[in-house]
Amino acid sequence: MKKTFKINFLLPLTILLAVTGCKKSFEDLTQNNNKPSSVPASLLFNGVVNNMVDLPDGGGNSIIYASSSNGNKDEIWSQYYIYNYNYYGNNTYDFDSGADYYTTLKNVLAMEAQATAAGGAAINPYEAMGKFFRAYFFSKMSLERGDIPMTQALQGLGNLTPVYDTQKAVMIQSLAWLESANSDLSQLIQTPSVGGTGLGASLAGDIFFSNSLAQWQKVVNTYRIRLLIELSKKVSDADLNVATQFNTIISNPTKYPLMQSNSDNMQYVFVNPSNFYPENPTNFGQSGSRQNHSSTYLGLLTQLQDPRTYVVAEPARYQVDTLHKSSTDFNSFIGAPAGLDLGVMYSNAGLQKYSFINRKRYYSTTTGEPSIQIGYPELLFNIAEGINRGWATGNAETYYINGIQASMASYGIPVNGLLTAYFYHPLPGSTTGVVDASNYEAYNVNINWNTYYGQTGVQYAGGATGLTQILEQKYLAMFRHSGLEAYFNYRRTGVPAFNTGPGNDNGSRIAMRFQYPSSERTSNSANYNAALTSQYGGNDDINGIMWILK
Repeated sequence: MKKTFKINFLLPLTILLAVTGCKKSFEDLTQNNNKPSSVPASLLFNGVVNNMVDLPDGGGNSIIYASSSNGNKDEIWSQYYIYNYNYYGNNTYDFDSGADYYTTLKNVLAMEAQATAAGGAAINPYEAMGKFFRAYFFSKMSLERGDIPMTQALQGLGNLTPVYDTQKAVMIQSLAWLESANSDLSQLIQTPSVGGTGLGASLAGDIFFSNSLAQWQKVVNTYRIRLLIELSKKVSDADLNVATQFNTIISNPTKYPLMQSNSDNMQYVFVNPSNFYPENPTNFGQSGSRQNHSSTYLGLLTQLQDPRTYVVAEPARYQVDTLHKSSTDFNSFIGAPAGLDLGVMYSNAGLQKYSFINRKRYYSTTTGEPSIQIGYPELLFNIAEGINRGWATGNAETYYINGIQASMASYGIPVNGLLTAYFYHPLPGSTTGVVDASNYEAYNVNINWNTYYGQTGVQYAGGATGLTQILEQKYLAMFRHSGLEAYFNYRRTGVPAFNTGPGNDNGSRIAMRFQYPSSERTSNSANYNAALTSQYGGNDDINGIMWILK
């Protein structure tokens, strides 16, 4: 009887356990306990900052772009360094949907949630940086397209058809996020304990500033100055208060710290062997002559007899070897019109009638130069522009001069002294390539700041002429840096004058905006069509003029 009792007791218990096990969800049953089920905030942060990076010559994060063909043309569309051979690329303004940061923004939300779960307080480093990331990514997408989903975005299955916020609303909200991020960072820097405890209270995973909140605060305010400058055509809009916001930041550096030198640049540093500079010895043989300088950029440098010419370019060999001009004569440096037919450009490039990029600086190593995303020279020119426009008191010329000198310093050009210029010119039969120092000709060039600045085209003139000078020098300073910012500045101001022609396609026009992702036509058609109707006459037109440009 005792034995039978035990069997009768265990049988129902076994059945109960079996039934309970069957009630586990599919997700529970497929969970792999040998792998982590959550990602720490620091790792998410690292992924987000990597997705911010826009690199020269096609470098970048392919997941950001809806079309793989348009992740590599920021430099082309800014008319810096252009293709001469159609097999590798072209100079057409074939804008599609551009950058898509919504997946990255979802990771921002996850980052904030993980920071809170790991001990972060209501104000913590990841929360503060999340506000900056929202402002950066939403404003960048809006600058490319116009109105975009923002308020109702990132809700997942909760809302698959988000309405489009107006570009004005996106800008107002972005500026508000930047104000709040600055305030939160101030509190965290002054009293770190307010951030909470544990991993959620300490920034980690930072590839730019080694987790320095003070450095990030400078970036936040520097980016806000950039965004206010982008809104220059809306200075009379009382809802934006562009001039007031600009003046408030400039006049209160204690509350709104800004970048103070090139060491504050938010820049992506290339490291051997983990990440190579886009141009390097391994791809020189394939691509070293497939692009050449644009006359928009190189022509402006040589017109101003700018010593940066010797660092970023090489003389056209036709000018030196056939026409017997000096290698350091500014007339020896020739760029091609960006709108030129590629067949003609290819023929001329084969005859070495154009200047190629400086091989010593950009091809001879795997690390090249750091890629600046948000930089000090640009900030100085933005402040000079704001003062020139009357948004704040101050000496625009001082900021203008400091901007030029900061840009030159980043190239190793002295204010006064000798600059050694290296131009690739291997002897016939040489097979040692760009890494071999003997394949370069070296020239010592005397640099004199007063001589350079004394030129009519360089010395600050004030007024409308001065504004043009500021914009031209900002354009020169952003060569190979800051993604589409040079294009955005041209689109906003018309400076410098971009070249157009059959090589640009699009009716020989510079496109004015990117299209919306094709998925919006089918998955969010009602809101997509409403946005097109309110902005561009119902057409997703790359030549349409968005609100910020009117």
